[in-house]
Amino acid sequence: MSVALGILLAVMLAGLLLRMPIGFSMLAAGVGYLLVKGQDIGLVAEQVCNGLYNNYVLLAVPLFVFAANLMNAGTVSERIFDFCRIVVGRMRGGLAQVDILVSVIFSGMSGSAIADAAGPGLVTIRQMLKKPEYTPGFAGAVVVASATLGPIIPPSIPMVIYALVSGASVGALFLGGVVPGLCMALLMMGVVHIIATRRNMPREDPIPLREWPAIFYRGALPLSMPIVLLGGIYSGAFTPTEAAAVAALHALVLAGVVYRALSWRTLGGVILESTRSSAVITLILAGSFILNYAFTSEGVPQAMAQWVAGMQLTQLQFLLLVNVLFLALGCFLDVSVLLLVFVPMLLPAARLLGVDLVHFGVLVVLNMMIGLIHPPFGMLLFVTKALTGIPIGEMMREGWPFLLMLLALLLAMTLFPQIVLWLPHTMGYVTN
Repeated sequence: MSVALGILLAVMLAGLLLRMPIGFSMLAAGVGYLLVKGQDIGLVAEQVCNGLYNNYVLLAVPLFVFAANLMNAGTVSERIFDFCRIVVGRMRGGLAQVDILVSVIFSGMSGSAIADAAGPGLVTIRQMLKKPEYTPGFAGAVVVASATLGPIIPPSIPMVIYALVSGASVGALFLGGVVPGLCMALLMMGVVHIIATRRNMPREDPIPLREWPAIFYRGALPLSMPIVLLGGIYSGAFTPTEAAAVAALHALVLAGVVYRALSWRTLGGVILESTRSSAVITLILAGSFILNYAFTSEGVPQAMAQWVAGMQLTQLQFLLLVNVLFLALGCFLDVSVLLLVFVPMLLPAARLLGVDLVHFGVLVVLNMMIGLIHPPFGMLLFVTKALTGIPIGEMMREGWPFLLMLLALLLAMTLFPQIVLWLPHTMGYVTN
């Protein structure tokens, strides 16, 4: 390892230990690298500008963030919740089952795990805590686990970013997440059913038939968004990036015009929060461009590929190794850092072994979602604690069955790539 690369890693590590924002740590590390190499630090601006302004797909990120915040600020979450009570509320542990189904539907609109936990998740936690049969830890664990569906079921912000760094098709990645996402939901509902049966958790009171039409009417327009988005993408009406703009417009019309749930002050707050969230992501993206320039200049991806080739790993052994690596790194690092720093270093090795990049991408995103629900980083745990006050320890004690289920599904997806690739291939996408 060269001195310059060592300085880069040391500066970045120091920034993280000092709790400097991740994007600033990455940019400072890049500047330190260029100074030690004796290169013009103007390369930082060049790499950042070229990276940000030459990638049309990045427009999808702030637009999906805006759409998710609009739906959380309006009454969309409550309307979907009422609809799901009709469908699964009569099952044992009905409110927990409702939360999972709500997450499936909301995932088709937002593409964000944090938005899922902060919106529909908060609604269902409040409902569960009204009944003594649901402990706070269990309520929080269900919401945290179901929020991981957000980036797996399309659309997905992490998959958009992965497409940026890998060159894989966004449309194929979105389709690749459908079957795994539905499997996750069904397995979670199975876990809830087992726990609810053992603890004799209640079923929801039946909703009178005369109220069904009104509830279906209230939920029809929000439920139409996933159909509009995915139908538009795969019919060719618009691209995945343009779908993000359609999602934002759809959410704005629903919350502001149809439901009249947005005041000008609320809309201003949504815009401010969306701008803040998008700026954080953009700053991390900016830092990743200069880091990737440094790693490429030092030949790190190529060295990684040669190391893998020297180990004579099979595709399966490589993917299992990647799973272990990302599960370990997910304990300490943010999803954006994993996607933008570590994935580009592994891609040459994946290509060398002939690993399908769509399969690889969905596996990587699921690994990162698992990282969001276990400490010490566990961003979803911290978000849920901040919103509800439920101790992280209680959520972890109740959440281990969901964590084991996700790990089992990750192993199944690794062993059987067609779980991911069947739908993209059926829809005519050629993956590699």
